[in-house]
Amino acid sequence: MTDISIRKTGRAGRVTLSRPEALNALTHDMCLAIDAALREWAADTDVAMLIIDAEGEKAFCAGGDIAEMYASGLRGDYEYGRRFWRDEYRMNARLFQFPKPVASFMQGFTMGGGVGVSCHGSHRIVAESSRIAMPECGIGLVPDVGGSLLLAQAPGRLGEYLGLTGARMGPGDAIHAGFADCYIPEADWPALIEVLERTGEWTMIDRSCVTPPESRLAALQPEIDATFGGETLLDVVNALDHHDSAFATETLKMLERNCPLSMGATLEMVHRLRGPGGDIRRALETEYRFSARAMEHGDFLEGIRAAIIDKDKSPKWSDDLRGLKPPRVTQMLQPLGKDGLTFGEDAK
Repeated sequence: MTDISIRKTGRAGRVTLSRPEALNALTHDMCLAIDAALREWAADTDVAMLIIDAEGEKAFCAGGDIAEMYASGLRGDYEYGRRFWRDEYRMNARLFQFPKPVASFMQGFTMGGGVGVSCHGSHRIVAESSRIAMPECGIGLVPDVGGSLLLAQAPGRLGEYLGLTGARMGPGDAIHAGFADCYIPEADWPALIEVLERTGEWTMIDRSCVTPPESRLAALQPEIDATFGGETLLDVVNALDHHDSAFATETLKMLERNCPLSMGATLEMVHRLRGPGGDIRRALETEYRFSARAMEHGDFLEGIRAAIIDKDKSPKWSDDLRGLKPPRVTQMLQPLGKDGLTFGEDAK
């Protein structure tokens, strides 16, 4: 497969995303290929660790390839998207639970589905160009691929802020928020990867980390905590309305662009997953409740149309920012029964 290179090199299992012209967007087949490699390498004694990287300068992975998903949804065929999400989420869970060290090297944009491939391992490496985000609320989806769990584990109310706004994190921000562990200048990556491949000695990563740039989000933490602590989307909006600052004004502009239903559900998901009850499978199962309904009962198709197909940046959302009714969120996050996401080895 030309879109992805999967091989063993020395002591390492290697995954390289190789669609730089498409910002390494994940296809369904790429997800299946990664999942198959994880199954094989988990028990392979020759593989001491896993290394994930990507070709190109602009992006590690800018998200999932949703063109076919959109086309099938317009035809009224919602099963293709559900199958894609099921297989992707199972791969995300397997990566999170992989029994060996996993090092990911995230240059440029790492968004959405790219977070699911890179931010669940043991050694998550960023550099000068790294820009990480969960922007799904802008297209009528919710932060998924296990991203809701990362948001729930972020300090203070940072998870609510990042999930609802889709704000991009620089390298220092990503480390502060818990999406990355280690800052290593990109010029040092090739030599480090060569050593890791040859030796499988993952402790070399820790020895190569240097002080990251300062986090802008850390400085904003008091304002974020003061405005994103509400139970509902309306609570957050009201807090921002009454918070007289440049931060509040800019943040409201960001929320006004995004899908109210997605933001309301994201807020509820982060609240449910915060604390000891949150784990990767519960996060993915909850995310799937929304994504499985997103085309038929949500705003996903309209979000994709406005952002990617027509590119008019003027989506007509089903709900108003200040008028989202709680039953709408409840409907999107209620259990799917026999159609819910499962994680059995042979579950397809």
